[in-house]
Amino acid sequence: MTDRNLRPRRTGRWIDHWEPEDPGFWAATGRRVATRNLVFSIVVEHLGFTVWLLWSAVVVLLPAAGFPFDVDQLFWLVAVPNLVGAALRLPYTFAVSAFGGRNWNVASALLLLVPAGLLAWMVSDPRTPYWMFLVAAATAGLGGGNFASSMANVSYFYPERSKGFALGVNAAGGNLGVAVVQLVVPLVAALGLANAGLVWVVPILAAALCAYLFMDNLAVVRADFASQSRAFRRGHTWIMSFLYIGTFGSFIGYSAAFPLLVRATFPEAAATYSAFLGALVGSLARPFGGWLADRHGGARVTAWSFTTMAAGVVGALAGLGTHSFPLFLGAFMVLFVASGTGNGSTYRMIPAIFTAQAERDVADGVGHEQARLRARREAAAAIGIASAIGAFGGFLIPRGFAVSLARTGSVDVALYLFLAAYGVFLATNWWFYRRRVLARIPSLANALI
Repeated sequence: MTDRNLRPRRTGRWIDHWEPEDPGFWAATGRRVATRNLVFSIVVEHLGFTVWLLWSAVVVLLPAAGFPFDVDQLFWLVAVPNLVGAALRLPYTFAVSAFGGRNWNVASALLLLVPAGLLAWMVSDPRTPYWMFLVAAATAGLGGGNFASSMANVSYFYPERSKGFALGVNAAGGNLGVAVVQLVVPLVAALGLANAGLVWVVPILAAALCAYLFMDNLAVVRADFASQSRAFRRGHTWIMSFLYIGTFGSFIGYSAAFPLLVRATFPEAAATYSAFLGALVGSLARPFGGWLADRHGGARVTAWSFTTMAAGVVGALAGLGTHSFPLFLGAFMVLFVASGTGNGSTYRMIPAIFTAQAERDVADGVGHEQARLRARREAAAAIGIASAIGAFGGFLIPRGFAVSLARTGSVDVALYLFLAAYGVFLATNWWFYRRRVLARIPSLANALI
């Protein structure tokens, strides 16, 4: 079997025949084509995260550059991109079905030039008013939308047995953009703060060109909105979206706030040069979470993740109480690793849930192929919905820290609230996906427990 089996193609690199669940098709052609699309999807998504979190690395440099913004204003600059990015994730998810995965990767990559260019312009003059900074920061949310479209697209390329790892690798490659931007910006900004935006222009153009040349559109993705909108009516879509606030919302929220948080609580520490470590370890943990979920069940790994995140918060509070930066930093590394692992496990749960639903539909008389295709489309939509809602955690966490600092002079109150939230997430995960009642649904239990 050769690449000719992927024909007929329409113009614009469309693949009309795609059967990843067929072992012969997958071994002969599917794996190679899926891997190629995964690689370039990661490139675009990586730059999306880079641009999305640009302001997290820039805000700690603004006071020294002559911009007279207070701590609350600086926290708003790191929170607003997350708010906009979360809102954009839903339309970005359905853009894949409207335009095709390859086509949307090209367009979404080119859109990243807007926030990169605006940032370079804003920081060129200390007299630039604050409201213009807020507008520029809001456009960085364009990068946040990329994740949803990328994950929805990749989910179609891979068979069910490999989805956890593939989605984990795709997400990890994107998440690493957070670590990269927090490492690179302090270095290039030493030569001029405008470089914090300009340095990404060439990589963005290269990523768009590579997506244009080497990615494909899948005809199976071109579902109409009505077929994907069934995901909105599934209760599990909203349960998983809630859990994703606790996993991905924690990762992106802590990533955005961490440089400024360290500067506010441990001003003597080298926040600018150590902040990238959290995003780095959290990103690397994500495919590990997907791998664990493939082997031990998504709900079980998610439970471990929330428990570990609670322990990380306790450690951070102890570090603040003793004013020990090593303890505080170590506790946050635990938080980042646990949230990254939970990102991978929760995303693995979504396809498993919808595959189990397909099996129930078949038992109710729906054709096997129809049920399987419906499950894939609904799972892709649910992934986008969950990514959108989960990303709002990236807004809530920085604002939580800012309000806690403004009202009490410390971030302890915010951390106690986050600790309570992890208890709620853990209980929700147990109630819906870990109780003995799942024994009544063996296919779902086997995938999740």
